[in-house]
Amino acid sequence: MTIFTNPVLHMIPQHHVEGALAAIENNGLVLCPTDTLWSIACDATDPVAVLRLLRLKPNAHANSFEILVDSIEMLREYVEHLHPRVETLLSYHTRPLTVVYDRARNLPEKIQNPDGSIAVRIAQDEFCRDLIGCLKHPLVSTYAHLENTPMPTHFGAVSSAVIEAVDYVVRYRQNDKSHGQPSVMVRLLEEEEEMEFLRE
Repeated sequence: MTIFTNPVLHMIPQHHVEGALAAIENNGLVLCPTDTLWSIACDATDPVAVLRLLRLKPNAHANSFEILVDSIEMLREYVEHLHPRVETLLSYHTRPLTVVYDRARNLPEKIQNPDGSIAVRIAQDEFCRDLIGCLKHPLVSTYAHLENTPMPTHFGAVSSAVIEAVDYVVRYRQNDKSHGQPSVMVRLLEEEEEMEFLRE
């Protein structure tokens, strides 16, 4: 496990992205801040890393794993159908928004829900977007807490068990005292042309 010290506030030194990228390219799990809560992430297209992530959180429920992409263009590569209404919503929604799509593609079945659906969010956090852009693949992420541990609303809430379980800890935003919150999660009911709110 590597912990990098970041002396620069409000900036993302390239070596932070490079450190996380190197770990992820070697089937690694990374502890990092996102636009919601602190999360454990890996390459969503890497079956070895995905299996490691699932073993770390074997009791996770459906929708505990979310795919992070950096753009609508990348999103199209991993879902079978992007409804125009969803694309419009994604373009104008300011709070982090996770959308559950009926069918995924180009992703391991193990990170899809039992019904074949997949939860995907376009990352708003600059570090995540940079990392995804360098990786050129989406990340699969899950909140950085294990059973019976606090929700990781900030780095100080992440348990030592999680820190010890990952391969790389991102130093960026560790001193951020603001508390994150989960994203809004919706699913489009295409027959009714309505949104079902799974998490508000």
